[in-house]
Amino acid sequence: MNLNLTLIGQAIAFAVFVWFCMKYVWPPVMQALQERQKKIADGLDAASRATRDLEVAQEEANETLRESKEQAAEILDQAHKRSSQMIEEAREQARQEGERMITSAKSEIEQEVNRAKEELRAQVSRLAIAGAERILESSIDEKKHSELVDKLAKEL
Repeated sequence: MNLNLTLIGQAIAFAVFVWFCMKYVWPPVMQALQERQKKIADGLDAASRATRDLEVAQEEANETLRESKEQAAEILDQAHKRSSQMIEEAREQARQEGERMITSAKSEIEQEVNRAKEELRAQVSRLAIAGAERILESSIDEKKHSELVDKLAKEL
């Protein structure tokens, strides 16, 4: 056996093996690698999109939460204003009712004072007539002197 012939045979067999691998084995392997690489790239893109979508969703949730808090604060503020307004309206109504009652009471008091004055005048005129009768020991005609008595009562 010749060493050169063995080396040439092995070189030819290796060349045929390389050609066979390059022709039939290498393309499917490369295609599988490219498909795998594409799937990995698509997966990374999907993960990146999911991360961005998550960030957007979190921002939207935070914005919605902030708006909800603002609306709640606004509603509370409106409720406080409305309650203050209602209290103020009740105070005003109570004040007006009190003034009306005071005015009514003053009017009643004035009427009672006028009635008392009239009664007092009537009593004074009766007493004056009675006193005049006793003084004169004669009866005085009330109808004739009623004008005089009325004037005297008004002066009192």
